Amino acid sequence: MRAPERGEDGRVTTPWPAAEPLRSARLDLEPLRTDHADETAAALDDAGLHTFTGGSPATAGELRDRCARQVVGHSADGGEGWLNWVLRRRDDGALVGTAQATVRRAADGAREAELAWVVATVHQGAGHAREAAAVVSHWLRAQGVHRLVAHVHPGHTASMGVARAIGLHPTSTVVDGEVRWSS
Repeated sequence: MRAPERGEDGRVTTPWPAAEPLRSARLDLEPLRTDHADETAAALDDAGLHTFTGGSPATAGELRDRCARQVVGHSADGGEGWLNWVLRRRDDGALVGTAQATVRRAADGAREAELAWVVATVHQGAGHAREAAAVVSHWLRAQGVHRLVAHVHPGHTASMGVARAIGLHPTSTVVDGEVRWSS
């Protein structure tokens, strides 16, 4: 990995896009802020969301700490760009989930984004993950990120459907029990 670029003030600068407000037919995708933590913790407080990924729901305090790290927008060395959004239904303002993209340079130098999405259990089955992933993937491509990947548990049929809907295909690569999907 190359050394990070630094601005005149010594801060790490990155070639990564910054999360912007995005909009789909039914959703507003708001760039993550630390003040989203309490609402996100309440919406995603369901152990069932961790069936395929392991772990347990984060507390509001844990989410505040995570948000504080993520809103910086990049890793300390500048090697990754972090784009995070909360998904809000426009009709009633309900926070229904999150979407994220971690952008990095692949071995061949191309920009690659690893996508992830989570929709609160009570809001699942309405197409929110598919809609948000489509908006994020389209926006990323417009930012010059043309290779998209996701890691999906082989038993998670809903997430496989989201991956297919945005043009990803399963590969033979398995990481921590999850299949790598790629465009």
